[in-house]
Amino acid sequence: MIGLPFLTRGRKAETSRPDPRREPPVTAGMTSAMAAAGPVEPSGTRHPASWFGDLWAGGQSRVRSLPVVTPLAAQRHATVFACCNVIAGDLAKVPLRLYQRMGPSRAEPVVEHAATYLLNTESAPGVAARLARFALVYAFALRGRGYAYAPRDGAGELTLLDVIRPDLCAELRDGRARFYAFEDGAGIQRRAPSRAMVHLRYMAEDGWTGRSPLQVAAESVGLALAGQEAAARAASGVQMRAVLKMEDVYEDDEAWHRNARRVRNALTDPEANGIPIIGATDDIKSLDLSAADQQLLESRKFDREQIAAIYRVPPSKLQMLEHGVKANGQQQAIDYKTDCLLHWGGFVEAQLALGVLTEAERRAGLFFRHDYDALMQATTKERYDALKAAVGGPFLTANEARAEDGRAPVEGGDRLNPAPNMTRDDDSKTGTEEDED
Repeated sequence: MIGLPFLTRGRKAETSRPDPRREPPVTAGMTSAMAAAGPVEPSGTRHPASWFGDLWAGGQSRVRSLPVVTPLAAQRHATVFACCNVIAGDLAKVPLRLYQRMGPSRAEPVVEHAATYLLNTESAPGVAARLARFALVYAFALRGRGYAYAPRDGAGELTLLDVIRPDLCAELRDGRARFYAFEDGAGIQRRAPSRAMVHLRYMAEDGWTGRSPLQVAAESVGLALAGQEAAARAASGVQMRAVLKMEDVYEDDEAWHRNARRVRNALTDPEANGIPIIGATDDIKSLDLSAADQQLLESRKFDREQIAAIYRVPPSKLQMLEHGVKANGQQQAIDYKTDCLLHWGGFVEAQLALGVLTEAERRAGLFFRHDYDALMQATTKERYDALKAAVGGPFLTANEARAEDGRAPVEGGDRLNPAPNMTRDDDSKTGTEEDED
């Protein structure tokens, strides 16, 4: 009897625990907007309506036999995956700095800010910031949209940056306001306003609805996927389309159909090596074009170049080395930074500032910048020559150069060296004039 009150109190304490906070459902304006849109044509997957194909793939091609381009189907193409992987990987491996403008040409880094920690160390409990940024930018490049939940506490401080799967996030609209329905990392169904979300969108014609470059060029990407499937069939040695001429010498229809099934299974079974056993008067004629007839290798090479152009990625970054040699390697690295990374990284920086920083912080001059200098890995000789020229320039102090190399400061190393045609008087005192000789 002594333990019963303790058990009762334990159950009461457990049942009185408050439920996790959930945003209220958004209903204002949604009914009128849906009514104004009119009735929606029902659709299934067997005979889809026209709007069903426009959800992502940009509509079915007029050539019905081409594969429908979806995110999952597109990333199975090695070039599409390589482009998204290169862009997301390089933007994730460089630091994302937070700066504050102090004048027309000067900016200082801001270290004591929650966004600095969330974007460079730990974005959510147990989730490294580099992993979260890679997932966010990869979805942005592949799907044209990426989402992250960025809630704040009662004091207005950022608490986490939770990446949301794009296919599990719905965008809702109430006039000019936007809301997002999704499931967060804790498994809670939420509806959050735009001020609590990071919404990366690409090629948004209305400013909100993102589109992937694969969606716009869906027919070209579908042609590349069809070529990949043709190459897979040619490499497997299995004739997928053929006609069989069989002599009618069988006892009944069952024997004829049984032999036809045996030959068809031999043609489509990879373990049979595509070598069927047929009669002396039977004949098999392939309906597939050979790789030489359809110029398969040349077409696949052209597909790779087109996809690289869609993502603005230099072919040399995709190991298409016929486009790059050692002589122009430095110029290609510059082109990759200016044409590709600055293009995609600029969208990421601008839209992260809208979702992570408040309006007051943005008006105060806070902004994000990727530190692309981290991509430059100079040799030891090049690094020392550059630091020696900067210290003797004068451009850097000796201690600043030692800090760049990870060394401790030295006494007297905080003064700039004079220009080569000048000397420095270390004994001069401020506010006194020296007598001329």
